[in-house]
Amino acid sequence: MDLKTLDPNSIPEHKKAAMLTPRYDQTFPALTSAEIERMRRFGDVVHYKDGDMLFETGKPGPGMFVVLSGHVCVTQRDGFGHVSPVADQCAGQFLAEIGQLSGRMALVDGRAEGDVETLLIPPERLRALLVAEADLGERIMRALILRRVNLLQGGVGGPALIGSPVASDMVRLQGFLTRNGYPYHLLDPQADKDAADVVARYAPSPQELPLVVVPDGAVLKNPSLSELAHAMGMLRPMDKDKVYDVAIVGSGPAGLSTAVYGASEGLSIAVCDSRAFGGQAGASARIENYLGFPTGISGHALTARAFNQAQKFGAEVMIPVTVGQLDCARTDGLFGLALDDGEVLKARAIVIASGARYRRPDIDRLSDFEGRGVWYWASPIEGRLCKEQEIILVGGGNSAGQAAVFLASQAAKVRMVIRGGGLAASMSRYLIDRIESTANIELVFNTEVVALDGDTEAGLSRVTLRSRLSGEDETSEIRNLFLFVGADPATDWLADCGVTLDRGGFVITGMPTDGRAVQALETTVPGVYAVGDVRSGSVKRVGGAIGEGAQVVAALHGFLGDSARPTL
Repeated sequence: MDLKTLDPNSIPEHKKAAMLTPRYDQTFPALTSAEIERMRRFGDVVHYKDGDMLFETGKPGPGMFVVLSGHVCVTQRDGFGHVSPVADQCAGQFLAEIGQLSGRMALVDGRAEGDVETLLIPPERLRALLVAEADLGERIMRALILRRVNLLQGGVGGPALIGSPVASDMVRLQGFLTRNGYPYHLLDPQADKDAADVVARYAPSPQELPLVVVPDGAVLKNPSLSELAHAMGMLRPMDKDKVYDVAIVGSGPAGLSTAVYGASEGLSIAVCDSRAFGGQAGASARIENYLGFPTGISGHALTARAFNQAQKFGAEVMIPVTVGQLDCARTDGLFGLALDDGEVLKARAIVIASGARYRRPDIDRLSDFEGRGVWYWASPIEGRLCKEQEIILVGGGNSAGQAAVFLASQAAKVRMVIRGGGLAASMSRYLIDRIESTANIELVFNTEVVALDGDTEAGLSRVTLRSRLSGEDETSEIRNLFLFVGADPATDWLADCGVTLDRGGFVITGMPTDGRAVQALETTVPGVYAVGDVRSGSVKRVGGAIGEGAQVVAALHGFLGDSARPTL
């Protein structure tokens, strides 16, 4: 049945509104009988009675449902029991969104309206379908992505974050969910009765705010990222007996590239990241010099595509998971990654793609204001915090330039502070031209930040700058300071495993050891490779990182092939 042939008076109001949204036909495509027949070999026929739940918010989704007969009502609910309609799916349509590529928790409810017959395609066979049926797979993949986008834009489902919109911990949780592509909604108890009632009931101390109400009704008090992820079902129990071909530490452009190319060539891949996919690139407001995107693309959009692509080919991405140590002893022929939950992930080869951490300059009281006015990235969340304010941004590289241009669209004025006397040596020409043509960006050369002041709870209020030429100080009323002063490699977890680092702490690759031939991206430990910003001598560009991620897969095949050969 095609919804567009129905009597308009018989269509519910919420469906009429949905059908008017952009790309409705791509979001909820109708399958032909021939297409459904091609899909049958990937699934099994399952029947449901009136009122049965096909899937429920907060519980692992069983895969994709193709409706063969009957109606399924899809709704979105929050922890307060509020329910909003999403879609009614009938014969010839399918139910799933991007999370079902890996069997993640469902973000919506699906209830049978009358007797329903479906073709249920589990995640592993859904991925096989997308690869085997290229044209049909493209339509399905596009719909899965657009459905997640609609959920993100709906502002209803997902966890409710309750507290002040400008509180540092609120920004922390918002950033985590936003960068990982999970819907949520923000409720200020000063303006929302439901939120005020929850605060009154649980009577949290200031340190216990914000509260998080997850869809099953559980209330978390200022949770860690790991606590929130477990409550949301973002992390699943690890199979202790599973051995991966390759474990990748870091899901920035280099790590995601390795995952996409490796998984697409049949390797079993695990990817670990402590915060979100995309790395530093994922926080870039706009990348304009990446090949194939002449109008530019945000770092989050680019890396989200790669993240979805990796899942399509079967890579298992674990976020947030912190790797504490790499065990290179290989007593059982395997490498071990010690994870923060006490588990050990086993793999035959390791790719170090952990990137770099934002550098923290030596400024007194800096840690007091991190997350309270001092920021190391510039996403729309931070942009809203400095609306119509004067801000200071420190740095002269491409990341600083991209952030300055983005923040200039939000702030009243951006004072861009650079230690040196110009930008040409450290920034792309197109960014320099953009900055110079933006009226509310002021360039301040030969200057550095020397002091911060404010209240630890309320946040930053004053910043002192010092001229490196005259030595004079200037103090300004500034509530938001953005620091883009380079990065240090995230290699602490490599201590005592035999991987050689350079003086700056970056991983050395391609260095001959014990007379053996070494691949260009191989470290001093056979079977351990490094790609992207963490590698000594890398070009520190998104394109370079992606290229290295693709290049290392050939070396991985060689190593895994050699290690699988019997010893003569």
